[in-house]
Amino acid sequence: MTAARSGALGAPPWLVWAALLVVYLVWGSTYLGIRVVVESMPPLLTAGLRFVIAGGILMTALAARSGAAKLHISKGELVAAGLVGISLLTIANGLVTVGEKTVPSGLAALIIGVVPLVILVLRRLSGERISKAGVGGVALGFAGLGVLVVPRGLSGAADPVGMGMLVVASTSWAIGSFMSRRLSLPQDGLVATGYQLSIGGACLLLAGVATGELPQAQAGGFSEASIWALLYLILFGSLLAYTAYVWLLRNAPVTKVATYAYVNPIVALALGGLILDERLDASMIIGALMIVASVGFIVRTESRPALRDAAIKSAPIPPLRGRADLMARLRR
Repeated sequence: MTAARSGALGAPPWLVWAALLVVYLVWGSTYLGIRVVVESMPPLLTAGLRFVIAGGILMTALAARSGAAKLHISKGELVAAGLVGISLLTIANGLVTVGEKTVPSGLAALIIGVVPLVILVLRRLSGERISKAGVGGVALGFAGLGVLVVPRGLSGAADPVGMGMLVVASTSWAIGSFMSRRLSLPQDGLVATGYQLSIGGACLLLAGVATGELPQAQAGGFSEASIWALLYLILFGSLLAYTAYVWLLRNAPVTKVATYAYVNPIVALALGGLILDERLDASMIIGALMIVASVGFIVRTESRPALRDAAIKSAPIPPLRGRADLMARLRR
């Protein structure tokens, strides 16, 4: 039995919700952290450093606890982890970090809210059945996103290039999340996370050097606020929340996991208004309420047994033939 199937069948609901709460709150705050970091630090090199350090800490801890053999994976698993890490971290997070140099943190979080819509399209293209309630929930969330974003777009307050980067970032994040359920990743979620962080971060460092950020890093002059924000992103945004997200992708329906993209903007807007004085008006409040309602629709739909992950339905498990057969499967 694969790790994805066993997790989807056996994860306690309270643990799923605890992990979701971490992703909801911590990742909602990372948009503020990124905005503070890029005020005085080069975006790609900083993002790469963030993930390489987080990946190094995680893999060192795993090796210290269980031995270096714990980190041994096959070439296929290494390629799979690399693909997911590049899609989620190098492309998606890298573009978010660059985009936030010119786009407010709250608006950046709102644009990333298209992730569930892209995942829905990918699920439909892969042959999954999508319920009307699920489609309605995503549509409501997308409409709420429009209510939040359109007024700012029409006013010309947002940089179009930065917004375009964020749209590409959201698409890449959705693709990486979708692929992670279908690729042969390391069975241990923490090992998979460590490789994704390390590979994605290393590619970001190379991208930073290639785009000429190294002189800015060598010049220094980083603000104290940027340094503290970077430490927060490493410890909480990467080690804690990203690990929770990878675990969720293995243990909960992917569309339920994607609801973080609807909650994060609310957290980001609140923090951006309180700390960075980003404007909060009536349209943003209305859009936020629509987003919360859409989360309810999606969660209710994806919690029904008939709508479990298609990977389970498309590859039925043959009947057990005694205790020996059961023990053999548990060892796979």
